[in-house]
Amino acid sequence: MSAGLLGLLDDVAAIAKLAAASLDDVGAAAAKATAKAAGVVVDDTAVTPQYVHGVAASREIPIVKKIAWGSIRNKVFYILPVALILSQWAPWLLTPILMVGGTYLAFEGAEKIWGRLRGHEGHDAPAATVGPEAEKTLVAGAVRTDLILSAEIMVIALNEVAHEPFFSRLVILLVVALVITVVVYGVVGLIVKMDDMGLALAGRDSRTSQRVGRALVAGMPKVLAVISVVGTVAMLWVGGHILLTGTDELGWHAPYEFVHHLEEAVAHAVPGIGGFLGWLVNTFFSALVGVIVGAVVVAVMHVLPFGKSHDDGHDEGHDAAPATDTEHAAGHDAPEGDDRTR
Repeated sequence: MSAGLLGLLDDVAAIAKLAAASLDDVGAAAAKATAKAAGVVVDDTAVTPQYVHGVAASREIPIVKKIAWGSIRNKVFYILPVALILSQWAPWLLTPILMVGGTYLAFEGAEKIWGRLRGHEGHDAPAATVGPEAEKTLVAGAVRTDLILSAEIMVIALNEVAHEPFFSRLVILLVVALVITVVVYGVVGLIVKMDDMGLALAGRDSRTSQRVGRALVAGMPKVLAVISVVGTVAMLWVGGHILLTGTDELGWHAPYEFVHHLEEAVAHAVPGIGGFLGWLVNTFFSALVGVIVGAVVVAVMHVLPFGKSHDDGHDEGHDAAPATDTEHAAGHDAPEGDDRTR
């Protein structure tokens, strides 16, 4: 009996060691996959804050939470099952699906530029001052954009662990999905509340705290404006890059090879910072592809009948702007409180 018990304990210990080693492998693979997708994670972090730019202060964190939960649903319930199934039985479908998403991202970025050129941007209005329906529309738009960025993140991560067994791939991608979502939306939440932190610091007795607080309050609107521009560029860059690499994988090699050779030539020509300059070349041409494709889609959307109705919706949002501006001014006059707007 004792020998049998000792044998059983040895078997349990061996299984525990094997499980620990497997967990270490999963952790290492998840870290590698997350690092590989870091570029898109930065884009996701830059894109998201623009959706809460201009909303009432009391609604910023609730909106970020809603978008974060939407992002988790995107990754865990939609992208992950589809990616695993396709990678197992129809891997050739992943690239075309990603390219459709890349086209949508390019369209979103180009439409934002079109809206700025026309002097009004439909979904950049302060949704929380317009009403709950507009807030739902804002969140839905953010989650829809997140779906594309998350799809690329998950597919990049999947490519890094394609050699792993099915169950290991599942666990690794779940870890990647959760870690990336927490990091991205944690940073977004911090960004959008920095001015509130500034107000709190400005109210302290310490002169240093007051100076830092006033600097935060004065600087954050500019930071958010820059982030909004970076987010738009990121949409065009990521969308264009998906399309550029996708056409190469589908057999049309000329565009990607041209950019790749130019990137390598620049990287080798300049010692020290050549790698960074090469990356800038790739980024520039990816964004250029995004602008061209996005502009074509925007032109089509605004010529076709349903595109015209989309234009009318933008015009109505623009016509409603004076009332929103009045409410914004009223909120700004309030010395304190959550009804402040940015």
